[in-house]
Amino acid sequence: MSTSQAAVNVSGKKESPGASARARALAERIEAGARELAAFAEGLSDAEWKTPMASGTDRRTVGVIVHHVANMYPIEVDVAKTVAGGGAVDVTWDAVADINAKHAAETAGVTKTAAIELLRRNSRAAAEAVRGLTDEELDRAAPFGLSYGAPMTAQFVIEDHALRHSWHHLARIRKALKR
Repeated sequence: MSTSQAAVNVSGKKESPGASARARALAERIEAGARELAAFAEGLSDAEWKTPMASGTDRRTVGVIVHHVANMYPIEVDVAKTVAGGGAVDVTWDAVADINAKHAAETAGVTKTAAIELLRRNSRAAAEAVRGLTDEELDRAAPFGLSYGAPMTAQFVIEDHALRHSWHHLARIRKALKR
């Protein structure tokens, strides 16, 4: 394929000639996790949607958690892109806790429709951003605060955050609801 041609991915969108098969696979896994979470959330009753997680100190409702996953995609992708560009990310777990607490306070009454729509929209945007990364960018490592300053690759950051996030919270929601 010449540099002026572009491949077409499974969603029918054109890809740049340097598009990475690994990036496409990561993006598809991000979308799969979001679909699983959205499908589960759609089947929840109003009472289940409003159920507190009651896990450790986390008392956010199921609905707030679904919205939280959706809300974090842009941040998680920006962090991964920073690492992909060789930039260090100096974020702490305390900062994450503050973001989560502020989000919970601001979205306490979030509706199922709004949260699922945001989940779908933001997961698609996150997947498209990840599809744009090259293998070289995925392999680039930089100090990452959530890993205590260890140099982590952009691929690790994607897998441990944007990709894992929906699966992690879906498992916690299922446990809280005993489903």
